[in-house]
Amino acid sequence: MVVGLAAMGIIAVVGVAVLQSADEILAGPSGDCDVTVAHHEVKLSGEQAENAALITALSIRRGLPARAASIALATAYQESDLYNIDYGDRDSVGLFQQRPSQGWGSREQLLDPVYATNAFYDALQRVDGYENMDITVAAQTVQHSQFPDAYADHEADARTVASSLTGYSPATFSCDLDGGAPSADDKLTSTGLTSRADAVRKDLAERFGEDVLASAHYDGRAVEIYLRPENAASKVRGWALAEYLVANAARLDVRTVGFDGRVWRAGEDGWHTDTSASGGDHLHVDVFS
Repeated sequence: MVVGLAAMGIIAVVGVAVLQSADEILAGPSGDCDVTVAHHEVKLSGEQAENAALITALSIRRGLPARAASIALATAYQESDLYNIDYGDRDSVGLFQQRPSQGWGSREQLLDPVYATNAFYDALQRVDGYENMDITVAAQTVQHSQFPDAYADHEADARTVASSLTGYSPATFSCDLDGGAPSADDKLTSTGLTSRADAVRKDLAERFGEDVLASAHYDGRAVEIYLRPENAASKVRGWALAEYLVANAARLDVRTVGFDGRVWRAGEDGWHTDTSASGGDHLHVDVFS
């Protein structure tokens, strides 16, 4: 069975899962994440990692430069510490502490991380020359904060996280996930995928706007995402998808992510070189099942 969306140059095919015995499989993961680029380490909680990955994924979907993600991440660090909070100064709420009274949207809308992030990028793109501005200047131009220099305090962390999640610093984002007994009743959906594998397919399509053509094989427990055409740009994009999936491994019940000869596995420390891992033309994702 094959399931597809609008064509945008990336094809996903369900492939064989890396199955393990029941006592080896982790489920219900939770834990913290870290990213290290050029010796600068950033630690994030699971919730912070998911929000950072969302902010970055939406920049990629919109075709924005990595600089935009750095600016957005520095802003969200300063305003909410990358938590989607329902309170703030006066009527400010959400990741970016945007105010309904200032025309950003309704309170309900601003508590939706997707809406809030897109609202931030909409405003950022109206700033002429933001790509060449200091991060703190670009952020302040959008936010009009009472503390205009505060965004600079988060530039190093924001650059590090953005570099990883945009795919320019491969195999640098990792999460330490713990889990309990696996669930054995993950039934196949109408797509021919297990519900967890199908959730990965849907999530990537929604977040990145990619074509996801899924063909069910081997009980539908794994997804392989083929990058076309195979070139330097598609490899960067592949790493962006891979790091996004690691950041969201707890939410999506991801067990293994393999790309470009490297593998991340839940319950292990960081990425590892593996000659049996997927090459640079496709990404392998194995879900808990």
